[in-house]
Amino acid sequence: MIPVMPPKLTRRAALAGAAALPFAAAVSPARAEAPMMGVQTAPFNRVALGDFEVTTLLAGSRTVPDPQTIFGLNVTPEEFAEASNAARIPTDQARFFFTPTLVNTGAELILFDTGLAGEATVAVLAAAGYGPEQVDVVVITHMHGDHIGGLMTEGAPTYPNARYVTGAVEFDAWDKTGNETFEAQMRPLAEQTAFIDDGASVAGGITAMAAFGHTPGHMVYMLDSSGKQLLLGADFANHYVWSLAHPDWEVKFDQDKPAAAATRRRLLDMLAAEAVPFVGYHMPWPGLGYVERRGDGFAYVPHSYQLLL
Repeated sequence: MIPVMPPKLTRRAALAGAAALPFAAAVSPARAEAPMMGVQTAPFNRVALGDFEVTTLLAGSRTVPDPQTIFGLNVTPEEFAEASNAARIPTDQARFFFTPTLVNTGAELILFDTGLAGEATVAVLAAAGYGPEQVDVVVITHMHGDHIGGLMTEGAPTYPNARYVTGAVEFDAWDKTGNETFEAQMRPLAEQTAFIDDGASVAGGITAMAAFGHTPGHMVYMLDSSGKQLLLGADFANHYVWSLAHPDWEVKFDQDKPAAAATRRRLLDMLAAEAVPFVGYHMPWPGLGYVERRGDGFAYVPHSYQLLL
């Protein structure tokens, strides 16, 4: 039997076949187009700090219109637009992020702030590999609703095995105000809460620092492990351009605006001088970056891989 050899593919035949492909595609059954998935980000981001693991949790995000009703209250629309255009961000809307932080010291699992609602933060906590029952300590930096809103879920503590820590000045400032969120979320846990002051130790390598102004007793926390530091900055600066490049710009949610501006300058100066990274609760996700001096203000430098090494 004589074997049948396949036809030899010449260059001319290959070119002719390629030319026919558009026609073939036109007459073949159309495939369904891939669906749009919508804008998405990873729900958590974990880095190493010495012997600690630090995990930022994206507990929420939303677009807010008319950002100059929040930032730059003491400057003209022209100044606000100039600063925004220089940073290539719009002036008619801004993106807000809500970022609790989880610190695993190896001995304790410590959650800093709880987001707007318990269910949302617990879902992200699960994505990061933990259950709410594993949290040993919950630290509240200050008592705005987006920080304490997840303390309780359906009338029960969201983190049932945790002890609680917050600033004494902050608690006293909210006590007896009648604030509904405070009464529903913080008040039921008051007897389980330790009230601390500037310089107190939350756990080995975690120190409270007074950062008053945003609220009367707003606190930030310095992490220190094996010679490496990171500041959990909460809301001392709430936007990576409008707060850092212009620390004297007034912010709607700062209760004592001059004190808040002074705190911003002090902490930004420290972070820039000492090259310490920080987590900002409302910084662009994943909320982690550095600060450098830029003229009379500062610039935000997003974390790349420094804490992944």
